[in-house]
Amino acid sequence: MADTEAAKVYVENSKPDLVLLDLYLNGFEGWKLLNDIKRKDPLLPVLIVTAYDTYVDDPRLSQADGYVLKSFFALDELKKR
Repeated sequence: MADTEAAKVYVENSKPDLVLLDLYLNGFEGWKLLNDIKRKDPLLPVLIVTAYDTYVDDPRLSQADGYVLKSFFALDELKKR
């Protein structure tokens, strides 16, 4: 979903077991969506899936349950997590 508000409503209504989140959702609103999801349901696992490795040490990632770089091997890493 390209719209963070629609994604937030979808997560609230569908009650997923896991959220895969791109930080560049709708520009750069993935951080806000991560914060919103974790505030409403702190136990819902959220994995950051992105092509950028520049955020690996970002303190905001402490809210996420993992960080997976998009690559040829990303599916294997995703399955491990």
